[in-house]
Amino acid sequence: MTQFSVVIPTLNEADNIDPLLTSLFALNLPQDSFEVIFVDDGSKDGTPEKVRAWEKKAQVRLIERTEKPDLTASILAGAAQAQSDVIVVMDADLSHPPEQLSAVVAPVLNDSHDVSIGSRYIPGGRTEGWPLHRQWLSRIGGSLARPLCDVNDATSGFFAFRRELASTISGKAHGYKILLELLMAGQGTLKVVEVPICFRDRTRGTSKLSFHHQWAYLQRLLALSGGATIHNAGRVILIGLLCALIDIGLFQILKSNGAGLAAAHIGSFLAAATVFLAFNSGGLFRSRQTNQLQWPRLGRIAAVGSIAMLSRGGLLSLLVNTWQVAPLWAILTATVTSVIICYLGSIFYIFPPKDNRPTVDTRWRVAAIGIVPFIILFRLIYLGETQLIPDEAYYWNYTQHMDLSFYDHPPMVAWLIWLGTAIAGNNEFGVRIGAFICGLVTMGFLYALAKNLYDKSTGIRTVLLLAVLPFTFATGFLMTTDAPVIAAWAATLYYMERALIANRSSAWLGMGIAFGLGILSKYTLGLLGAAALLFVLIDPAARRWLIRPHPYLAALLALLLFSPVIIWNLEHHWSSIMFQSSRIRGVGDDEFSVHLMLVNLLVLLTPTGLIAALLALLPGNKHGTGEFAHRRMLFVCLFTGVPLGIFLVLSIFDSLRFHWTAPLWLAIIPTMAWMMGQNFSPRSFANRIQAAWKPTIALSIAVYALIMHYVVLGIPGIPYPELMNRYFWREATIEIEKIAADVQQQTGQKPLVVGMSKWSVASALAFYNQHGEPMDIRARNMFGDSGAMYEVWHPSEPPVTRPIILVSMARHHLEHGRAGNDISKHLDQPGPVHSLIITREGKPLRFVYYRIAQGYSGL
Repeated sequence: MTQFSVVIPTLNEADNIDPLLTSLFALNLPQDSFEVIFVDDGSKDGTPEKVRAWEKKAQVRLIERTEKPDLTASILAGAAQAQSDVIVVMDADLSHPPEQLSAVVAPVLNDSHDVSIGSRYIPGGRTEGWPLHRQWLSRIGGSLARPLCDVNDATSGFFAFRRELASTISGKAHGYKILLELLMAGQGTLKVVEVPICFRDRTRGTSKLSFHHQWAYLQRLLALSGGATIHNAGRVILIGLLCALIDIGLFQILKSNGAGLAAAHIGSFLAAATVFLAFNSGGLFRSRQTNQLQWPRLGRIAAVGSIAMLSRGGLLSLLVNTWQVAPLWAILTATVTSVIICYLGSIFYIFPPKDNRPTVDTRWRVAAIGIVPFIILFRLIYLGETQLIPDEAYYWNYTQHMDLSFYDHPPMVAWLIWLGTAIAGNNEFGVRIGAFICGLVTMGFLYALAKNLYDKSTGIRTVLLLAVLPFTFATGFLMTTDAPVIAAWAATLYYMERALIANRSSAWLGMGIAFGLGILSKYTLGLLGAAALLFVLIDPAARRWLIRPHPYLAALLALLLFSPVIIWNLEHHWSSIMFQSSRIRGVGDDEFSVHLMLVNLLVLLTPTGLIAALLALLPGNKHGTGEFAHRRMLFVCLFTGVPLGIFLVLSIFDSLRFHWTAPLWLAIIPTMAWMMGQNFSPRSFANRIQAAWKPTIALSIAVYALIMHYVVLGIPGIPYPELMNRYFWREATIEIEKIAADVQQQTGQKPLVVGMSKWSVASALAFYNQHGEPMDIRARNMFGDSGAMYEVWHPSEPPVTRPIILVSMARHHLEHGRAGNDISKHLDQPGPVHSLIITREGKPLRFVYYRIAQGYSGL
């Protein structure tokens, strides 16, 4: 009985037929266990004759096609006439080793797998004799497909599969990579295995691979990914080139006439976009069937266009303002970038094909492949372009007074900033690069957690959510204490799952390290310890860890890593521990704030994200299937619910900081991502939330682009609001330096500059004073108010007769202290309060208030 059929497509392979068949029939296999079917695509070198000579002496058949040569069509034609239910595909040029035929077909024959792939790119596989450029092209082709089909060698031509799977391949399939068609058609349902093979370059005949084949592969990969086909591509390209010329030319005209960078590039982009839409308005705005405006499409066009326009603003700022690139070259780069964004947004989001809808899983994978790298590059571009917020400047000041720990926070944030600035310099990029890396670490650990809890597809969607949710976007960008604690929280969750659910004893070592680094970042991570204890008490399988040494050794390791904080507190009368203990109830205003906490969560997670998270926490909600479904649900609910419950209770009695609850949502994000890929009833509430993710993600990215562009370059016609008084300290510091220089010139004494806030003003002035005349900077604690670490760095200031310059973000801070005490009684000859408008390119940014006195009389 024929167990499997070997289908071999041919085109001018006469020299290889005899050695190939000789090798195949010399294998240690029964002669009647397999058949060989050659499908010839019109060979002119005698290939059919060579095959016919073998038909009389072995199980060999020839099929001759008269249609246009196409590898996919040839293989399908051979599979259709096969006598067996298992098909093996291989090339005729002996590049696929016949001696490994048995290894490739065995997993399908024994019913353990649906598809078996002879792979060059797994351990044990290799390629011999190929030139370097062919190896790179193959690697790139496989890498492009790998995120979609989860195999290392998706472009392999040597594979086995069940014949019934051929019917799932699209009728539009064409090209030379039928394996990709097969894998994508059965996405998520096939059991696939890769078997290592040694691929050798042909020694006879010539390769049929050409640029046309490679281009066809890319087009087909795009179509399988859910990308739309552009009709009248030539016309669209010509119009696009015209619009690009309009964009570049108008930008140059506006810049040469004195327009700012923002006004020039926004004006030129809008003009070019208007021309493009005018030429293509026929099918963009109105339905051809009803002639009604297509409002959803208009919204998608606006979202993609705004993302393209605003995103390139950061790139222009980096090229022109930071790297000093000529504006012409900068706008060329920016235009290409915006064209790519618009093109990809159009084919995948604005005009998704209706007749070629990939699975939900594939669509989200494609979204992740496009969005996650975009967000990473977006952050990277803006890291050094956006100025520090005062919190970041304050933590940078930690590095100027390095210690084992600090009064109001553990030392991890200082260590990361010290390392970043040591490598990249004392600039915004150097301060923030640690946050950027923490964001990548968070993605890595949460991807692994989601993959362990659910599957790889859920892991990919988890990374997508981490890229776009507001709280993880911000913590992967701003260098505050939240950046390392988010990364450590994700790592701790990963090792907790490995220890408590997977029962890996070695995971306790990782958990001890992650937990120790986490509490070196922020004490909030200790809430995971309470959640872990509750899980162990509830879950019978995990309860055995109570009588084993691993958890206690992990706790000891975490305590050892935390020892710098303990030593610092011993030396400073436990001031940090006492300060943090006083903050347990909140910020100290004794106000009911559950409603405010809800508002904070809407901002941190977006409304869609918050509803999805709460839906995932509902009692009775299933968290997948399988042996560990119940334990998975318990893990997710406890590690989210315990911290959330504690914060809810605290919010009843006091207000909480805006960002305190951010890390606790990491445990539920994998479940939210899992729900995104499920097939819910079309009218169910869960299905509506699932559908809401697309506009939520698009709107979030557009908002990030708008905010970043606004703070770096501004938006023409939109002034900065009063809340920006906490920002633009680079320009403000320049003005304060001028005032200090004038006072020193008039009095002959260097003034003492005092930031009249707890730490914000003094810290921002200190960071942005690096390039001017160094100023002697203090904080408001010299007047008896709280100054956080400034109370340690400058615990007191004796009376001085040199001038004092008080600087504040608000007028009243220069008249009265926080406790209402009169500032004037501590000053000699205090002058009036002055306001100073900070401008950039003639446009107002913010106000700064200052007051000059002739001396300080002490407390």
